[in-house]
Amino acid sequence: MKKLMIATMALAFFSSYAQNQKENTSQKTTLKKETKMNKRILIIVSNANAIGPNNRRTGIFLPEVAHPYAEFDKANYQIDFASLTGDTPYLDALNLANDPDNLAFLTGKGWEAMQKAVKLSNVDTSKYDAVFVPGGLAPMVDMPENDLLKKVIKETYERNAVVGAVCHGPVSLLNVKLSNGNYLVKDKNITSFTDEEERGYAIADVPFLLETALTKQGAKFHAAAIWSAHSIADGNLVTGQNPASAKGVAEKMIVILESSKK
Repeated sequence: MKKLMIATMALAFFSSYAQNQKENTSQKTTLKKETKMNKRILIIVSNANAIGPNNRRTGIFLPEVAHPYAEFDKANYQIDFASLTGDTPYLDALNLANDPDNLAFLTGKGWEAMQKAVKLSNVDTSKYDAVFVPGGLAPMVDMPENDLLKKVIKETYERNAVVGAVCHGPVSLLNVKLSNGNYLVKDKNITSFTDEEERGYAIADVPFLLETALTKQGAKFHAAAIWSAHSIADGNLVTGQNPASAKGVAEKMIVILESSKK
């Protein structure tokens, strides 16, 4: 009888020990996952699909969203999408789908998530460590004067979260005024799709030249050779010149985000 009681007590002890070990392992796994995915990125996209007097078809330029998405994903960041209207956004440059990152975006979770982009007004943007605006001609249609977008960019920048944009995406920075009354781009080192590039690409379609508009608001504009990879970080603001610059923008954003870890 005494042996039976000892055996029962031993069994209960080891069962309790095993359960505790299982719970501890589960907690460690959860903490590990939380540690790895400790940054949240909001990609804000245009909903426009045509531009200019000839209704040129447009959308988000595929590599300008796919390449940054790949870099953020490799960094184990949580990536969410928002669009201005909440409608399904459009993609441009699908002829570049043979690029590995572009193909992975189209056939993986990226494009699927982008199609389900949440309306920007329904997003609590304060929860994100960074916002990123990809280009394509589409942002030139619905982003120059969008009041909510300007508010989001202002608030994100002023709380020292990271703001990134590439190619025509920096149109999202245009007309953003900070709390001190200055334009956000005033005295900032930035770049975007250049006037020279535009003259050879879509001069008949765009409502204005982006480089010129940003410079008029006080930006210290830096242009590299046309169509070459060129990105700039100035504090928590990161911009890129053209499609070839999209990966570099994401890489610079990641450097800033990782350096700000507590």
